[in-house]
Amino acid sequence: MTPEQSCREAFVEASSFLEKCGVYEPHNNARLLLEHVLGVYGAQYYMMQPEPFPSELRSRWEDAVTRKAAGEPAQYIIGSQEFYGLPFEVTPAVLIPRPETELLVEAVLRAADRVFAGGAVRAVDIGTGSGTIAVTMASLRPQWQVAAGDLSADALQVAARNAAANGVQIDFREGDLLAPFAGERLDILVSNPPYIPADDIAGLQQEVRDHEPRLALDGGPDGLAPYRIMVEQLKLLPAPPQIVGFELGMGQAQDVAALLESAGHWPEIIIVPDLAGIERHVLGVRPSEQVTKM
Repeated sequence: MTPEQSCREAFVEASSFLEKCGVYEPHNNARLLLEHVLGVYGAQYYMMQPEPFPSELRSRWEDAVTRKAAGEPAQYIIGSQEFYGLPFEVTPAVLIPRPETELLVEAVLRAADRVFAGGAVRAVDIGTGSGTIAVTMASLRPQWQVAAGDLSADALQVAARNAAANGVQIDFREGDLLAPFAGERLDILVSNPPYIPADDIAGLQQEVRDHEPRLALDGGPDGLAPYRIMVEQLKLLPAPPQIVGFELGMGQAQDVAALLESAGHWPEIIIVPDLAGIERHVLGVRPSEQVTKM
């Protein structure tokens, strides 16, 4: 980077360098990093383009680009990611929130508005990670009682900070899937658990394979272990939740739908595609008037 470079020239140089390093979406990553380092976004970002690159930010910029070239996700370098219009801190202790998970939240909210006429609805987010699902539900439905669990204490610390930053109250629990909620009534169960088959992890994109937490990726031999365990753990509850919503991997929807159907607790099994048309979410829904015994 030359001393007289403009911000635009710094962007072009970084984009070219990242592309040569084989970085996915080099231009988008260069922009994300440049916005972060400059501290400007939207119209301000474009207004800064012809301006000289601030010399006091040069070492910080070069460090960010170097880390990105080595495969580190931009969100970890920046330390944040937006989800459903809300800001979330992300660290290597948690998965980076994906936009398709927003569709899971929307599907659960639609089902809940149809099933629950009012009263105290208790929703739980299992495998909460950075807390995106739990915090978003609590933000959009402030009358709900929202809880969240995760096996990782480090992830729960991140999630707790995100709840506080977004001004919501979440009951966080550490433990294996539904175990921390044994004996408690849950009306809604939502989960985006690990669903990558263990043998497939080595073939994932470098950013995911080498930087995102394996604990949040590994779904067992076929990727379906967490779903089977959660369905089995339903016996720990006084009654199964009226709504269950799962996110899953490509090609897993029919198996997870069959798992929920065989459990016999939800007369409605709904498969929700993502924006690419991939069957990404499965919901089990039971109207209030129908009661099922464990």
